[in-house]
Amino acid sequence: MNTTRSAAALPLPAAAPAGIFCARNIVLGFVALLAFAPAVLPEFYVTLLNYIGLAAMVALGLVLLTGVGGLTSFGQAAFVGVGAYTTAVLTTSANLPGWIAWASSPWLALLVGLALTALIAVILGSLTLRLSGHYLPLGTIAWGISLYFMFGAMESLGGHSGLSGIPPISVFGWTLDEGREIFYLIWAFLLLAVLTTQNLLDSREGRAIRALKGGQVMAESMGVDTSRARMIIFVIAALHAATSGWLFAHLQRFVNPTPFGVHVGIEYLFMAVVGGAGQVWGAIAGAGVITILKQWLQDWLPAIFGTAGNFEVIVFGLMMVLVLHRAKDGLWPLFARLVPAAAPLRKIDAAAKPLPRKPMPPAGEVILEAKNVTRKFGGLVANNEMSLSVKAGEILALIGPNGAGKSTMFNQLSGVDTPTSGEVLFRGQSIAGKDSRAIARLGMSRSFQHVRLLPKMSVLENVAIGAHLRGSQGVIPAAWRLDRAEEARLLREAALQVERVGLGEFMHAEAGSLALGQQRILEIARALASDPCLLLLDEPAAGLRLKEKQALGDLLRRLRGEGMAILLVEHDMDFVMGLVDRVVVMEFGQKIAEGLPEEVQKNPAVLEAYLGGVE
Repeated sequence: MNTTRSAAALPLPAAAPAGIFCARNIVLGFVALLAFAPAVLPEFYVTLLNYIGLAAMVALGLVLLTGVGGLTSFGQAAFVGVGAYTTAVLTTSANLPGWIAWASSPWLALLVGLALTALIAVILGSLTLRLSGHYLPLGTIAWGISLYFMFGAMESLGGHSGLSGIPPISVFGWTLDEGREIFYLIWAFLLLAVLTTQNLLDSREGRAIRALKGGQVMAESMGVDTSRARMIIFVIAALHAATSGWLFAHLQRFVNPTPFGVHVGIEYLFMAVVGGAGQVWGAIAGAGVITILKQWLQDWLPAIFGTAGNFEVIVFGLMMVLVLHRAKDGLWPLFARLVPAAAPLRKIDAAAKPLPRKPMPPAGEVILEAKNVTRKFGGLVANNEMSLSVKAGEILALIGPNGAGKSTMFNQLSGVDTPTSGEVLFRGQSIAGKDSRAIARLGMSRSFQHVRLLPKMSVLENVAIGAHLRGSQGVIPAAWRLDRAEEARLLREAALQVERVGLGEFMHAEAGSLALGQQRILEIARALASDPCLLLLDEPAAGLRLKEKQALGDLLRRLRGEGMAILLVEHDMDFVMGLVDRVVVMEFGQKIAEGLPEEVQKNPAVLEAYLGGVE
């Protein structure tokens, strides 16, 4: 298939369904209700809405950090404390040093608090985000406890008694010294945070963040700097929390350490998870449900059981277990079902300027060469003096029985692992020891033995992850939608690759809804979106039916005809022998045969080692 197909051939999404406009109207209605709430509600409910807004801002950061990025943090309350104490100290101290005296107003204190929070988040993130598994949440508990006790131990912060006399915030001369007045500021900050977070997730950087849940190896192979992506969402979540703390301090006009303990951090995490950890609006839903529920329990249970015990804590805990058991994706998806809305289709701009393409190397040029590659794990030699080469316009199969060392060799070639000795050259350049991102940038892309897709993301967006390296816009342009021209180009490229592999009719379907064979082809489309000259395919035919294998074979032949070099690791001999140009056979980490398919099939060593000696 021609890779420079006309843009006019791209599928364009249909007009937005009426349900989308209904959902949009509901959001506008919600904003309108907020606008009128302080004028019609009693003071108690306005105060309750203020606390819901403050909590939702912290939960929103956790939606990004935990629900989208897969990083669990119990320490966000400590960042709330950093924002609150920073503004409290700067706005109440009479003898500030000259170098910081300029920041004695609430708005300037906000800037200082955000800068300080970002610095602390980078330091803590550099230490904490290196951890994995259960060590990561334990690490967040550790620094959460440390910051909490620091707030109470430092006399300059008022100790456990706290700081009082915090001045109100003023906006254009309007002093926000009552709950009804600061209400608008709290919810303006929250809605702005929701908007920018949605914009971020709907971008190149957002796809990189969402790719974290697909696994570090997959994301890095697509060119995503996973360490950077993790740090970005960690800092953003901390900044949301610090902003909430700043607003909290000027709402309360008093701060002490109590609201910033780990137990409150756990409550914020509950809000994100209960609302819907992967849903931006779930942060508001979770904060609202838990804040109101706690208030009701505190009002009702003492009247029923008396005040002798903390029954509200017991009942609250049981109810949270029930919610998590019955609604594992949170409450927001349940709310969303009540709205007759379809998922909005991503617009594909057929007129967007095509992304630049690297010239394909001439047929026959050696693209990848491994020379005497050895990989040892202690006393185990997984690869022993392995050599092979792949040429442009050629499909090379790497085969062998289970345990032969094929996957290890695959990892040496793709940058997932580093050879103990030997050399790997890609287009004449040594890549041994280079990371997957650097190798992907040179023009190598891959698929995986076990499909690694983002099942809830559309086919189009999954493929667009593969084009990550071909864009450059960062977080701030994405948050404020200044990246739309580049985004249109990336989506156009993704759509072309989806069409190229024959999945055009599934463009806007969830990747998880596709059959296994289609998912494997989708992985190839994602790899092609990076504009490679070499594809490494790890058992692409595994688990496929006959017709799916035939479709895969036809696709690989087309790619070979376009000049693509392909290295194929596969077990299915019928599929391999009718498709590839050359075969390399491994056994016990060594190469035992290499040649044309018909030659290898007759090789006695291969028949003995791989085919069991049967001719």
